[in-house]
Amino acid sequence: MKKISSISIAALSLLLICSCDNDGTTTTGNADSGNADKVDNTNGQPPASPIVATDEETSSFLKEAADGGMAEVRLGEMALQKSTNQRVKNFANMMVTDHSGANSKVKSFASERNITLPADVSDKHKETMDDLMKKEGKDFDKAYVKAMVEDHEKDIKKFEDAEGKVNDATVKNFITATLPVLRTHLDSIKAIQKAMR
Repeated sequence: MKKISSISIAALSLLLICSCDNDGTTTTGNADSGNADKVDNTNGQPPASPIVATDEETSSFLKEAADGGMAEVRLGEMALQKSTNQRVKNFANMMVTDHSGANSKVKSFASERNITLPADVSDKHKETMDDLMKKEGKDFDKAYVKAMVEDHEKDIKKFEDAEGKVNDATVKNFITATLPVLRTHLDSIKAIQKAMR
């Protein structure tokens, strides 16, 4: 009798396992095939993500903004180490703070739009950095201030141009919000430059 009930229990257990397999609720094999079905349904593409479609103007602007922003931060860090003028150091600190914040936003926008940003500053900015590295004291301060005036004049022009061309509403809002900050930077560095003459 014990043999029959052991066989019955084994058969019943096997029947339960098979029925669970058939409705696909518990086995690893079914989970794997379900995931495979999901992949197959996307035609080999990854599942939909929050990537925003972008236009060439937006892509170009974000790349240029990243390049300029990285340069401003690195030049600011250099000025904090090399400058002998407290006003220049204060300005450099503002550059590091403001442009680091803007750089974070640019990186976020680029990531959402699947845009690859430059990993390092452009050769033009590297030349400026190399030139400044060779200078000390007041010579450094004058050269840094001159570079900041020129950079901010160019940056403001680029942002103003992009404001009229970029179609991406989020990036356009960033441009509009950043322009007054850049103008404040330019006014500040021009005042420092005037005081140094």
